[in-house]
Amino acid sequence: MAKKAVKTKSIEESLWQSCDKLRGSVESSEYKHVVLGLIFLKFASDKFEERREELISEGKEKYVEMKDFYNMKNVFFLNETSRWSFIKDNAKQDDLALKIDTALHQIEKNNPALKGALPDNYFSRLGLDKTKLASLIDQISEINTIADKQNDIVGRVYEYFLAKFAIKEGKGKGEFYTPKSIVNLIAELIEPYQGIIYDPACGSGGMFVQSVKFIENHHGNKKEVSVYGQEYTNTTYKLAKMNLAIRGIAANLGEKAADTFGADQHPDLKADFIMANPPFNQKDWRGKDELTDDPRWQGYDVPPKSNANYGWILNMVSKLSDNGVAGFILANGALSGGGEEYKIRKKLIENNLVEAIIILPRNMFYTTDISVTLWVLNKNKTEKKVSKGTETREYRNREDEILFMDLRQKGEPFEKKYIQFAPTQIEDIAKTFHTWQTDEEAYENIPEYCYSAKKGEVIKKDYSLVPSKYIEFVNRDENIDFDTKMKGLQTELKDLLAQEEASKADLQKVFKSLGYEL
Repeated sequence: MAKKAVKTKSIEESLWQSCDKLRGSVESSEYKHVVLGLIFLKFASDKFEERREELISEGKEKYVEMKDFYNMKNVFFLNETSRWSFIKDNAKQDDLALKIDTALHQIEKNNPALKGALPDNYFSRLGLDKTKLASLIDQISEINTIADKQNDIVGRVYEYFLAKFAIKEGKGKGEFYTPKSIVNLIAELIEPYQGIIYDPACGSGGMFVQSVKFIENHHGNKKEVSVYGQEYTNTTYKLAKMNLAIRGIAANLGEKAADTFGADQHPDLKADFIMANPPFNQKDWRGKDELTDDPRWQGYDVPPKSNANYGWILNMVSKLSDNGVAGFILANGALSGGGEEYKIRKKLIENNLVEAIIILPRNMFYTTDISVTLWVLNKNKTEKKVSKGTETREYRNREDEILFMDLRQKGEPFEKKYIQFAPTQIEDIAKTFHTWQTDEEAYENIPEYCYSAKKGEVIKKDYSLVPSKYIEFVNRDENIDFDTKMKGLQTELKDLLAQEEASKADLQKVFKSLGYEL
């Protein structure tokens, strides 16, 4: 008999299970900074030790404690008490938490690029059980974060942990993370090959990570992009800086964590690509009388203070370069409605900025189960040639059109209750979008999937951007003879009831033969 194949756990899955068992009473929202801080410390130490051995092998022993010889290779310098070997050797000491906090503080102090990035006194403040903390050190010690140069082990672990923590924290708390397949879809649609990339609500930096992966997967040069972002929550700001530092992505996230509306860290920025998943339906976002004269609303009505959706849209519009493209997620309510939102939406359409409106399936997010919309805005929908990596793409004039797509029948299940897009599905969706952009004859409207609407059609529907008003719906019931079908169902029901009565009669006979009465 053939032996059943045993599924081997990935390194990230095994580490997650080990770490989660050690968490104890510490909330996930706090514990993630502990675990991710330690993984970062292990990675930084592995890189340091690798560079140190390299210097020794080159006969440069006298330089092994000189910061410049590490920085020149984009390696963080660690003094002796900040190295993983020191932490591991002291893992059984009562002051282990203090030693870890001190190590992280020293790394940040010695490396200006990490300013504001690392957890600040988390280990001492949380009062973690010292035995569990020592066990966690042992678990992480088993990872050689730089052993596989091709597969980016620490990047994989980091990405896996960010997703798992977001799932664990659930509704109302996991806003720091946008599901990977959604980010991948945005990247494939707007194709950020080169230029400035901006995210006004960057969370833990996932949009930037996937943008760089997109460039690498399409044989581009990641040195040809500049990354700018902003994040409101200080702990999430730190996550983003760590996440990017691990992957060697240089980014300007502003001097500190700050509100994008109240303290714009990049007021003069003009971005070639914007990718964002801002908070949905944010209330009281601009105060009673604040921001009414903000330059970001220039040419449009002031967004209502009751909901920030159109505040986010106009913030992004104001940051786009003359050829800039934005892909972002919003709640479906922004597609219709009146008041100031109607006036802004009308002007966006009249200004030819709206390129595509794409409805996503439900249950894609860890913070909400609602269906949401992916918007694509484009400052230049005219006929033009654009370099896309190794090819030059010729775009047709789309100023008079908006593409509507409905992806609610797409996706595949994962983590039991969530939906994600498969890579092949993302490829097909992007192909549909780019075909529509470039080849009017090759593109075709498909019922329940996509429809290219002329601006006149949108105006007739009073500037509504709800896809179901444009995409053809197939009525699968129109050819059904309901009278015949109902008679058939009634006959089936009578047969079932008759069988049930016959079964009861047979059962009574059996009991009577045994001397019992029902």
